Amino acid sequence: MARSLGSFDYVIVGAGTAGCVLANRLSADPEVSVLLLEAGGRDDWIWIHIPVGYLYCIGNPRTDWCYRTEPCAGLNGRSILYARGKVLGGCSSINAMIYMRGQQRDYDEWARLTGDSGWSWESVLPVFRRSEDHWRGADALHGAGGEWRVERQRLGWEILDAFQAAAEEAGIPRTEDFNRGDNDGSGKFEVNQKRGVRWNASKAFLRPAQGRPNLTVITDALVRRLRLEGGRVTGVEFRRAGEEQLAEARIETILAAGAIGSPQILQLSGIGPGSLLAGHGIPVAHELPGVGENLQDHLQLRMAFKVKNVVTLNQIANSWLGKAKMGLEYLFLRSGPLTMAPSQLGLFTRSSPGHATPNIEYHVQPLSLDKFGDPLHRFPAFTASVCNLRPTSRGFVRIASPEPAAAPAIQPNYLATPEDQRAAADSLRLTRRIARARALARYEPEEFLPGPQLQSDAELVKAAGDVGTTIFHPVGTCRMGRADDPQAVVDSRLRVRGLAGLRVIDASVMPVITSGNTNSPTVMIAERGAELLRADRKR
Repeated sequence: MARSLGSFDYVIVGAGTAGCVLANRLSADPEVSVLLLEAGGRDDWIWIHIPVGYLYCIGNPRTDWCYRTEPCAGLNGRSILYARGKVLGGCSSINAMIYMRGQQRDYDEWARLTGDSGWSWESVLPVFRRSEDHWRGADALHGAGGEWRVERQRLGWEILDAFQAAAEEAGIPRTEDFNRGDNDGSGKFEVNQKRGVRWNASKAFLRPAQGRPNLTVITDALVRRLRLEGGRVTGVEFRRAGEEQLAEARIETILAAGAIGSPQILQLSGIGPGSLLAGHGIPVAHELPGVGENLQDHLQLRMAFKVKNVVTLNQIANSWLGKAKMGLEYLFLRSGPLTMAPSQLGLFTRSSPGHATPNIEYHVQPLSLDKFGDPLHRFPAFTASVCNLRPTSRGFVRIASPEPAAAPAIQPNYLATPEDQRAAADSLRLTRRIARARALARYEPEEFLPGPQLQSDAELVKAAGDVGTTIFHPVGTCRMGRADDPQAVVDSRLRVRGLAGLRVIDASVMPVITSGNTNSPTVMIAERGAELLRADRKR
């Protein structure tokens, strides 16, 4: 029999980005009690905090769930790593640290799909500003004094400056700010760092709240299922240190376990597609066919070029002197390559003229490697990764076992539609056009991935399948929608359809993916979710 931990007003499952925000905002009211459960551990490893430490965190079972996708036809049958954070702060503890909101059109589309103007750009912009502490200070677009620190990067690379100039020759203008609502142009990414140290959601939102007597945080707590009584969720059952425990929620239970974890927990609890649940011997408590469907992600296509007459990270990282210099620069100045986000230069543009707003994003890096986790090449090179911001392909997340510790089946279904295949081929051709510009001529760029011999549409789509990999932006698997949308899992107030006492508040509720990196939009979703919870409690 499970041991009772007691009852709380709110039980939050998942201490990733959304969970940390929710724990802070809900526990700010001393009249309510909050329990935050995290299946992973604490964010107390040094490599979480040194920005370049993502190299040691992604693919490491200490900090990453180390999921893998199902073999994907669009990737020519490959299965790829699908990293998800396994510590306090979740993916904000292992991600690229890039601060990006997306485009105005994204949120206006959310408002249209949900019938709720509260998700429009005009409505969410103040929510972004509220939690922001932007290096520019406060203005009409940015906030200051909030928890979510945004800074400029603390290093530069000659080869990236040249690539930006080449992009300008190709018709991509420079911009000083990607977060005004259109993100058109090229510039250095802004990052969630504080004086050269990763600023994750745990530091920003959870630590300031952990001294509150009404907030309880428990790590290494793997949720087994939600507890239901009739049509109401009353709490959760979880496993910790080999012991079965339960916690009751007097007001609401909130799933904030992300686009993989939240649908998995719902399905394990008998909430989801009936045929899937029956296939695993799980009684159907509440049929919701959209749970786990609508998976969307940004597929990045890596093109790599050897160069001459310039220093890239490849040479520095393969030299003991270079490594020593990097370490000393970080130790004494908190600058240099150890402060690197995975990408420094970003470009937002159109893969072809028919797009009203930018539909592709570049992450340009002064390095090259065969695949993530491999050593850097010994020759100087750069990588220009490009992703389709608005994929039309849809995948799924489905339990593969009734055991909560078992990884679910993840099928992103990349490049499944003609539209996505066309965007891939056009993007690779655009990258080559930029590489041929005068600004890069003195570096003599030579494409070696995927290879200049690949020219036809069919060859480029196959090449995209060979070099493509996730950029770690899964969303949409518990999407919000109107009452007449049979695939919607939550309504526009993030309440699970047909059940009382349960909400999902994380990236899984996005009906369509944002046009850029997804971590800061998740902060915004959690901010809005906390607003909705407080408002509904006071009704």
